[in-house]
Amino acid sequence: MRVLITAGASGIGRAMGEAFAAQGAQVWVTDVDEAALAQVPESWGAADVDAASEPAMAAFFEEVEARWGGIDVLCANAGIAGPTAAVEDIALADWRACLSVNLEGAFLAAKFAAPMMKRQGSGAIVLTSSTAGQHGMPFRAPYAAAKWGVIGLMKTLAMELGPHGVRANAICPGAVEGPRMEGVLAREAAAKGMSRDDVYAGYAGGTSLRSWVTAEDVADMAVFLGSEKARRISGQVIAVDGHTENPDPKV
Repeated sequence: MRVLITAGASGIGRAMGEAFAAQGAQVWVTDVDEAALAQVPESWGAADVDAASEPAMAAFFEEVEARWGGIDVLCANAGIAGPTAAVEDIALADWRACLSVNLEGAFLAAKFAAPMMKRQGSGAIVLTSSTAGQHGMPFRAPYAAAKWGVIGLMKTLAMELGPHGVRANAICPGAVEGPRMEGVLAREAAAKGMSRDDVYAGYAGGTSLRSWVTAEDVADMAVFLGSEKARRISGQVIAVDGHTENPDPKV
C-alpha cells in the first residue's frame, strides 16, 4: 500500500504515518517543518512541500508518480489553526491564510492524486476536517469555514470519483491533545477572559465521553478508512471526538 500524507511530519499526520507503516505500508510525508521532517523514520519518503502552493504540489506529485506509479491512500491533512478572535477583529489576510492551507491544501492534494487513482481504478482519499466543520466554533470563524468547506469538497469527490473506484471520506477530530491545541487554548483563553484550564475543561465537558482525543485515535480511523474493510464506505463524515454535544458549552 502506497500512502501519501500531507503535513505528516508531526502531530496527527505523524501518527497516521506510524499507523500505516505498522500495517506494512509505504509512507511518504510532506511538511513545511524542516526540523520535523528530519526526524521522520528513514524508511519513509519525506519532502518539504507547501500544501497550499499549486506549483510545489504539482512538481511533488510528478515525483510521486515517477517513483511510485500511483497512490493507494491520500491523507490530505495539512492545516493551521488560524486566528482566535471575534469575527470583527479578524484581518482578511489571516482569514485567507487559514482557508488557503486548510481548504485549498486539501483541494490541491485531491486535484493531483485523482488522475493517478482514476487511472488505476482504485484509491482512498481521507480528508482531515474537524468538529468545527460540523458545529461551528465561536472565535474560530476562518477555521470553521475552512473545515466546513473540506466536508463539501469530500462529498463532491466521493460522487465524482466513485465511478472510478475511488472513495473519499472526512475525519472530524475533536480536541486533540498536543502542542497545537495548547496554542489554541492560550489564545482562546485570552479572547474569552478565561483560564487555560477552564477552556480545556470546557472542550472535554462538551463531549459525552468527557474527554479529549489523541492523534493516535485519529490515525486509527484513517487506517481503517484506507483499508479494504472500508471498501463500501465513501462520502462519510466521521467524527473522532468523544461525541461532541456542544463544541463550546461555556459561550
